[in-house]
Amino acid sequence: MPSYAAFVGHQPTLSTTELSARLPDMKIVHNFENQFVVFSTEQKIDQAFLQTLGGTVLLAREVTGGATATFAQIPTLLVNETEGSKGKVTFALRFLGLHRSKGRELYRMCKDLLKQNGKSSRYVGNENQPAQTIQLHDEGLMEKSGCELVILKDKHYQWIGRTVAAQNVKAYTMRDMEKPVRDVTVGLLPPKLAQMMLNFGWYMANAKAGKQLKTLTIFDPFCGTGVIPMEAMLLRWNILASDVSLKAVNGCTKNIEWVRKTYKILKKDSEATIWKQDATKPFELKELPDVIVTEGSLGPALMQRPTLKESESMLKEAERLEKEFLENCAATLPGVPVVMMWPVWYTQKRPQFLDKALKIATDLGYTPVLPPHISPASPERFTLIYRRPDQYVGREIVLLMPK
Repeated sequence: MPSYAAFVGHQPTLSTTELSARLPDMKIVHNFENQFVVFSTEQKIDQAFLQTLGGTVLLAREVTGGATATFAQIPTLLVNETEGSKGKVTFALRFLGLHRSKGRELYRMCKDLLKQNGKSSRYVGNENQPAQTIQLHDEGLMEKSGCELVILKDKHYQWIGRTVAAQNVKAYTMRDMEKPVRDVTVGLLPPKLAQMMLNFGWYMANAKAGKQLKTLTIFDPFCGTGVIPMEAMLLRWNILASDVSLKAVNGCTKNIEWVRKTYKILKKDSEATIWKQDATKPFELKELPDVIVTEGSLGPALMQRPTLKESESMLKEAERLEKEFLENCAATLPGVPVVMMWPVWYTQKRPQFLDKALKIATDLGYTPVLPPHISPASPERFTLIYRRPDQYVGREIVLLMPK
């Protein structure tokens, strides 16, 4: 199978989990320092695929055919990859496990060989700092006129490829900052994390159905201003969304219509129904969704790290809410998988997890699961964690498969 490398960013476990969720035939070949994951798959990997991912910064395709290239042969690989290009060649190098002095030498060798082949060239990035993803788009380095080579090396393995897809930072900024309604009084869900959650939902729905579904109907019963529904609409999935707050419902409605208008998404390609409802009260849906994807309340915003005592009241309220919500799901949405996020409070002594909520879920017949190749955050909890080092409240991601 073709070999690829994924630059997995600041949340490597989540990013790898997302890839495993989206690629049923994925086989992990090697992990470079939790920065790059080399894998094989028969699925087409391109910019369109990467745009559905939230956790992968860029994707590269192997160019050596499985053979090991020497350091001196790398410039030839660049010449081969830019063959047929017209005008000045723009190139970049991205490497891991290569000393900076060797990187500087490699840039010079590439320019020299291109010149010997009658091509003038320039490069972006350098041995100290690789090109930013926005530069890869702006400079056309994923097109025939340019190329970025990715060179990965450690004591046990070497891999060389060319970048075929990279995150579009401008698109994320527009969706996050230009949507008509942003509510900064509640925890802002990053669009990239919403994408990851939806891909976990895609995995769960397919696993439950026993086949790969062409499209999904997702339900977000804590929709807020609609980050998860917005990202689902970009996938052309059907959307059910509700919230106990009328302000949130109105904000979600406006944001969904903004996405539909901005990206020219027809109603026949992505239906959306949004209403006001308490998620602990019985759901009365004409048809069951394929999967629930949601983030419950993270509790009040914290200005400093909470004490263990301060976290107890927040923990008690969160567990009450999740208990009533899960009981409601089991009773009125039977057989529907649940992908959701719970708060984790990082106190001065230890993290505070929703232990009772996880036990209630299993008592109701749900089983925590993860996609293949993935290890849980801890042996005791078959879940994943999303958290920046400076955050007092993290997110525990739970994938619950119904009986």
